[in-house]
Amino acid sequence: GLQTVNETKPLRKIQSFVRRSGRLSKAQSTGLNELWPTYGVNLDNKTINLDELFNKPQSVTLEVGFGNGDSLLEMTLQQPQNNFLGIEVYEAGIGRLINEANKKQICNLKIIKGDAVEILESNIEDDSISCFQLFFPDPWHKKKHHKRRIIQTSFLDILKNKLINGGIVHIVTDWENYAEHIMETMESHPDFKNTAGDHIYSPRPKHRPLTKFENRGQNLGHGVWDIIFINSKGG
Repeated sequence: GLQTVNETKPLRKIQSFVRRSGRLSKAQSTGLNELWPTYGVNLDNKTINLDELFNKPQSVTLEVGFGNGDSLLEMTLQQPQNNFLGIEVYEAGIGRLINEANKKQICNLKIIKGDAVEILESNIEDDSISCFQLFFPDPWHKKKHHKRRIIQTSFLDILKNKLINGGIVHIVTDWENYAEHIMETMESHPDFKNTAGDHIYSPRPKHRPLTKFENRGQNLGHGVWDIIFINSKGG
């Protein structure tokens, strides 16, 4: 009996390992591993000097939760005059974005793998971000999960310090209920002002690429809400 137990144990381990690595395509794996030193940022529990991080010091746009990275990739190409820092936990998305960025020889992009709230608190310097982007965040649509939504007053308290004075917060959601929650949370914060005017959603700015998903949704008549605020640091 013992013999079989010993035989199946390693097999089980191997199996779970294969399944785990099997989620990444060859290209994603290349992006995540071989190309990581070019695009990835290792935190080492210290504050990142953004001017030294990028090839040249420029305004930094920080995007949290970039998913598969398509729109972020597009923006890095459209705006060579800006640096882009992306934070994501989803490995396949990170791998894919890095692999694509490498193909296109993009040099104004860096990626951090991890929890956005923690990274903002511990690794991003105050007054260092010009624009903060959050496109289609998880809406946690169940009432009992609303507390997991990233846009909360406590998060804005951290964000306002990281943004430069006059820095932009650009949020997009396709959940109307979340759009309302974001609008209320941002408008009730003293350090942020709606660029479109009170309670007004912004039209999609030209620099925000239309996602495939959004195109599809629009054809079905689904709404998408752009919310753009400016950081006025109590001014």
